[in-house]
Amino acid sequence: MFRITVKIDGMMCGMCESHVNDAIRRVFPVKKVTSSHRKGEAVILTDTDLDQEKICEVIGKTGYRVLSVGKDTYKKKGLFGFQK
Repeated sequence: MFRITVKIDGMMCGMCESHVNDAIRRVFPVKKVTSSHRKGEAVILTDTDLDQEKICEVIGKTGYRVLSVGKDTYKKKGLFGFQK
C-alpha cells in the first residue's frame, strides 16, 4: 500500500477539501483520501502507485496548485494491522 502526500496551495475551507477529495476519487482507485486546508495537503492511501503528473493535472483542474508530491509505503497500524 502507498501513502501519497500532496502539498496544495489555495485551499481555504472544508468545501475546498471536499472538491479535492472528490476529484481524486473520480479519477483514481483509492482506499482513502483526506485533505486539510490548514495543513495545505491531501493524503491518499492506495494499493497501486499513482502517476504524479496525473495527480497534478487532476488537482490543477479544480483550481488549486500542487506544490509537491511525496510517496512512501504504508503499513496499516492498529489492532488488526498485523494480519496483512
